[in-house]
Amino acid sequence: MVRDYELPEYDAGVLTASKRLADYFESCVKLFPHPKTVSHWVMGELTRELNNAGTDVSASPVSPERLVSLLRLVENGTVSLKAAREMFSEFYGSMKQAEEIVKDKGLTQVSDEGELERIVAEVLEKNPAQVTQFKGGKQQVLGYLVGQVMKASRGKANPGKVNELLKRKLA
Repeated sequence: MVRDYELPEYDAGVLTASKRLADYFESCVKLFPHPKTVSHWVMGELTRELNNAGTDVSASPVSPERLVSLLRLVENGTVSLKAAREMFSEFYGSMKQAEEIVKDKGLTQVSDEGELERIVAEVLEKNPAQVTQFKGGKQQVLGYLVGQVMKASRGKANPGKVNELLKRKLA
């Protein structure tokens, strides 16, 4: 695992403690070739739910295909990493598809540049002191402004796009 997937020894040790867990991990990586991301989810969210249910990975209601469907939603920006983690318990406990839970709970991340530009413009207008501070060289103010955009979007704005838009508007 260390050699083939470039995982830290700790991750490899956890994943190979059980042949079934190692097989599950490898099945996921075949479908989603991002071993470190897969190991985080398998060792984190999945293992937590398996332990809570007293279930072995071989009886997991989250097949490798289902887990990968959720990881793809995070990768393509449909849902934030935070929202995906928050919905994982429901995902694990139901047979609903990841897309269905995201839609039902209104967790779809806002990535539309037009809408994000509108929110960014409002935040910049409401925070002239921070804009001045940023332009004066106080780079850490960017985090505050990102937070304000996230607050205004009720946590649904794509943080990567928000950072990009803020930097562009403040340049």
